[in-house]
Amino acid sequence: MSADWTLRRAGEGDAHSCALVAAATFLEAFAGVLDGADILAHLDRNSSAGSFARWIADPASVVTLAEAQVGSAPIGYTLLTTPDLPIEPQAGDVELKRIYTLAPFHGSGLGAALMEQALADARHLGHRRLLLGVHGGNRRAQRFYGKQGFAVIGTRRFLVGATWHDDLVFGRAV
Repeated sequence: MSADWTLRRAGEGDAHSCALVAAATFLEAFAGVLDGADILAHLDRNSSAGSFARWIADPASVVTLAEAQVGSAPIGYTLLTTPDLPIEPQAGDVELKRIYTLAPFHGSGLGAALMEQALADARHLGHRRLLLGVHGGNRRAQRFYGKQGFAVIGTRRFLVGATWHDDLVFGRAV
């Protein structure tokens, strides 16, 4: 693991840090791609500190926070939780609902480290398959998931703000 960051399981006091990095990374990923008002509405609805507090408190969910080694600023995160995807569920499924890193850390290995941690957490919780959804136009993320052993297993319509988008659903054994 790089000396530039640390990974840790988010705790009760981390909801605001998680919401901050969630908003920053979603905006970085989709500004200029999705409608700005839709992005803001999506973040208000799905990435508030209250949402993260509920996930952090949920024993079926795991939030991992990546922090800069110097200063401990939040720079990325993952969220494992109960699947909410339009595919035939299998016993042992878990969804990697979120995996994001700030742009300055793209290509640094942080994304791979977060994925490795998510897989380890999924195994530890007794899950057998990791699922995730990705925006159909996000080729960079799709390439990353392919390198991580994921394959497309379905599609979904995903609402961001007031606009529906076509997503791909990926899966892989843990």
